[in-house]
Amino acid sequence: MRIRCPHCGERDAQEFGYLGDATKRRPDGPGASAEAMFDYVYLRNNPAGPHREFWHHGAGCRTWLVVTRDTRTHEILAVADARAAAQGDGGDGR
Repeated sequence: MRIRCPHCGERDAQEFGYLGDATKRRPDGPGASAEAMFDYVYLRNNPAGPHREFWHHGAGCRTWLVVTRDTRTHEILAVADARAAAQGDGGDGR
């Protein structure tokens, strides 16, 4: 599998570390219920099809990325700088 880093170009997936689901959102504030925190930390979906994931380019520019990957075929559909994606400007590096 190859991932196109927006900063370094196309690289082998071995240069990257997988963190997990980029669609999960931490429950708000210190008053979050124990049940909500349990769900956030331990429960994960196993989607079939396009899924947004966090990847870290540890052997390259050390940037966090949001990779949209088809879990059935491992095809990379889109890659964005995680900081840019969180700020809403996309940072798309297809």
